[in-house]
Amino acid sequence: MYAIIKCGGKQYKVSKGEELVVDHVDAEVGSKFDITDVIMIRDESVIVDGLDKVKVVASVVEHFKGDKILVFKYKSKKNYRRKFGHRSHLTKLMIEDIKVPKAKAAKKEEAPKEEVTA
Repeated sequence: MYAIIKCGGKQYKVSKGEELVVDHVDAEVGSKFDITDVIMIRDESVIVDGLDKVKVVASVVEHFKGDKILVFKYKSKKNYRRKFGHRSHLTKLMIEDIKVPKAKAAKKEEAPKEEVTA
């Protein structure tokens, strides 16, 4: 079973037990939280989309900074050179579970019984 979730404005394909690196999430290390923005799930050749009650439970493994991205500005013949960079704040998540509510069986309406008079 896998799900496609939206976290931090990006979409990720996740399954149970998988580790995922996303943009910084405001949660403490070791805490669990629910991701309710699920776009689609797939389970045993059945694809379901647009579910509002599906939750993906994730726990925070660690917070860290990504690799440095260098930016270099340059204008020819003007001796204008600027070099700077930044490191993105990232969070590593562990996908604990994908919770799908079970469908309830539809109630069968019984036909009204007719009285037989003899």
